[in-house]
Amino acid sequence: MSLWLNTKRVARYGLIGFIRNGFVSLAAVSIMTLTLFVLSGLMVFGAALDATLVQLTQKVDVNVYFTTNATEAQITDVKKMLEGMPEVASVTFVSREEALATFRERHKNDQLTIQALDELRDNPLGATLEVRAKQTSQYEAIAKFLTTQQSNGTSGGSAIDKVNFYQNKTAIDRLTNIIDTSKRIGTIVAVVMGLASLLIAFNTIRLAIYTSRDEIGVMNIVGAGRWYVRGPFMIAGILYGFVSGLIVLLLLYPITLYMSAPLQRFLGTFNAFSYYAGNFPFIFFVIMSFGIALGALSSYLAVRRYLRN
Repeated sequence: MSLWLNTKRVARYGLIGFIRNGFVSLAAVSIMTLTLFVLSGLMVFGAALDATLVQLTQKVDVNVYFTTNATEAQITDVKKMLEGMPEVASVTFVSREEALATFRERHKNDQLTIQALDELRDNPLGATLEVRAKQTSQYEAIAKFLTTQQSNGTSGGSAIDKVNFYQNKTAIDRLTNIIDTSKRIGTIVAVVMGLASLLIAFNTIRLAIYTSRDEIGVMNIVGAGRWYVRGPFMIAGILYGFVSGLIVLLLLYPITLYMSAPLQRFLGTFNAFSYYAGNFPFIFFVIMSFGIALGALSSYLAVRRYLRN
């Protein structure tokens, strides 16, 4: 019972200190709110980037063009080899007739091209295999494999006319660089903001300890325990993170709702509000856990540094 009463008193004194040091608490909550808001922004931005990259990746592929006299057996042979590669996600066969129909549709407004095509007796286009990799960085390995098969003159490789990877290589490299760079920048920003927030909260607790130095001195004289003296400052630090987390979660609702339409026009299918609503439990856990942990850590460091008794 005594432990429960002491815990309630420590919690109450921590809440009183949080309220009494209004300006100091406001400064700590503000910087933590900014940090957590940046963290939540990085989460939403990361999800938006992943969704956009998925769309772009689906539009990037390696096309294997066969000669017009390639047999069905040769094409099937290459298709089976590709499907057996761990890097390959899917292989789609496009027949000569389908390739010709697509070409006509693409150039339907170019009368000279259509007229020249009509003058040809035979279909000038060969069959095609559209190859999609599991990751954009794996396209080069697939292209090298196909080039090797073509050079060695294997059964299926001898029927390959060309592989268009190197025409798409610039776009693929840019896509891969965007992924890697965005991850690095996001990590750096999160770390910098976290350290800044930790420093501000640390100094805030230090200032609270300084303003309460007379009370702390009296408690030490009457023999108050360590937890009784240090506990309220730990509670105050946790409250900084808790309140900041609640503010961020409340702000995200109208912000994501307002920004959904503009972002969707810019990024395609990604909807910020749908992501927020659909992943709210995860976002709540990450924001609140990070905020409370940040406040508790800064309080612990300040208390350990400036309260020796």
